[in-house]
Amino acid sequence: MDEEALNMSIRKFLKKVGITSQREIERAIDQANTEGRLDGNPVRVKMTLECDLIDDALSIEDEIKY
Repeated sequence: MDEEALNMSIRKFLKKVGITSQREIERAIDQANTEGRLDGNPVRVKMTLECDLIDDALSIEDEIKY
């Protein structure tokens, strides 16, 4: 196994996930703000990771403050 290729491939995937996720969260918050749906409370977010080699999906949850 080529450790460097593996590392670079994972980093590329995570960069894509990070950029896409940030864009979508910002879009959703901007839209909610425009529609007057923001109430000052943090926005709950959840990311789920699924992989052929992982038996159970991994979920990461947090809050986005604005």
